[in-house]
Amino acid sequence: MAIVAGALAAKSGNGGHAWSRVSIALGLRRLGFAVVFIEELAGATTSERDYFERVCAQFQIDGSLVDRKLSYELVARADAADLLLNIGGHLTCSELKRGPRVKVYLDDDPGYTQLWLQARLLDGRLDGHDFFFTFGENIGLPGCALPVDGITWRPLRPPVVLDHWRPGGQLSEGFRTVASWRGGYGRVEADGHRYGQKAHEFRRFVDMPKLTGHRYEIALKIDRGDASDEELLRSRGWQLTDPTVVAAVPDDFRAYVQGSRAEFSVAQGIYVETRCAWFSDRTTRFLASGKPAVVQDTGFSSHLPTGEGLLAFTTVDEAVDATNAVERDYKAHSAAARAIAEKHFDSDKVLGRMLEEVGL
Repeated sequence: MAIVAGALAAKSGNGGHAWSRVSIALGLRRLGFAVVFIEELAGATTSERDYFERVCAQFQIDGSLVDRKLSYELVARADAADLLLNIGGHLTCSELKRGPRVKVYLDDDPGYTQLWLQARLLDGRLDGHDFFFTFGENIGLPGCALPVDGITWRPLRPPVVLDHWRPGGQLSEGFRTVASWRGGYGRVEADGHRYGQKAHEFRRFVDMPKLTGHRYEIALKIDRGDASDEELLRSRGWQLTDPTVVAAVPDDFRAYVQGSRAEFSVAQGIYVETRCAWFSDRTTRFLASGKPAVVQDTGFSSHLPTGEGLLAFTTVDEAVDATNAVERDYKAHSAAARAIAEKHFDSDKVLGRMLEEVGL
């Protein structure tokens, strides 16, 4: 049995986030585990509970939303589990956390995790784990500007369950992505440097529609306080849509991705500046759907094939060249995108290697 712990109800209305959690649970189930998904959320609202239950029911996941009271049955199941995969250290309840035989911490926000740990802001969330995996493939390697604080960070790529993401779908024009303008954390400062957010990176590439003549669409979560940025994007030719309308639940998110022609996106400034080689789980779903991805390089180009299907950029000129290349030979880039997903992000391979490393 495997316990997967992470936020789902707390991110209700975010279909892409739901896929990031569901994919791990489904991937482990494919490898023979009975999976229990646990979320700790004190004072969950009715809508949050409903979202959690609907997503778990859709994928036939055994889910438990833990508020304050623990059931004897849930504690017993945790005690009997072979594996705890604790996404972002979400599970803090000692009665559930201590039971599984192997405890794995999964860092899905590289950069934030390491800098908060250095600043002693994580309140012991990493304590009690046996292994530490991260979506930042460069952490601990030369050239990555992140501290490790004595932790052996093992690289893990975002897994995608390929059966749920097949090539095809009606193609829109141009490029799409799903994004949050500011993200969930705000800017982080360390050693006198203040790291940027996705907003700061998008501003660098705001003239892409004018420079290429292609269509660029973002299902964008943006607050009213950033109205000037929204106006800037629209004035420069970006098409904006509401993610709560087109991507709030897993099916809608998948339809939005699979209805696209290709992806274009920047990354959070902290991922770019630290060269941690973070790679987006969202982008893995574009690739698996046969949609070429033109995405800002965070250092992942040192580990993944780029140039066909997956195109990395650091400058505006490189971004322009990459989007033009996709449009020149779309069929080849589409086939290459799916091939990259199959070779590098298939949940069977990604999670299978992780299980080997932890002795399961």
